[in-house]
Amino acid sequence: MSLQIKELDSIQPYKTELSSILIETVNQGASIGFHLPMKEEEAEAFWDSYQPDEYRVTLGAFQEQRLVGTVSLELIKKSNGSHRAEVCKLMVHPGGRRLGVARKLMTELEEIAKHHNRSLLVLDTREGDPSNKLYISLGYQLAGTIPGFASNEKGELEATNLYYKNI
Repeated sequence: MSLQIKELDSIQPYKTELSSILIETVNQGASIGFHLPMKEEEAEAFWDSYQPDEYRVTLGAFQEQRLVGTVSLELIKKSNGSHRAEVCKLMVHPGGRRLGVARKLMTELEEIAKHHNRSLLVLDTREGDPSNKLYISLGYQLAGTIPGFASNEKGELEATNLYYKNI
């Protein structure tokens, strides 16, 4: 498998593929800020509003020229937080899972964070999701759990784990 990670300077050329990844990820139960079932219009509207800028770096994972995954780094703007960044929206298309795509995206994201002089990364994920194991395997530390942090499609409140990593 030939996997290439590259920074996406614009979402527009990849909006269809990114929307597909978002829809598949949400509709398979991932808690990344949306309720299922996710519709194409909602996914496209999200990507229209989620453009890279000086404080957001978005990476794409390409397998044989096809976009199979993405993750973003939100650089904290506050003067007392200029040493940290937040990992956001790690998604891998179901066809690209269990092949090291997420791990490679996260490894590259950490290098970009260092390039931006960030020494602390933070992220959150729903308690019990498979992503928890990934983050722990990458050296992220559990800072704590917030009960009732996000609602699911049934309206039930679920806990979220907060992680950090010094890089």
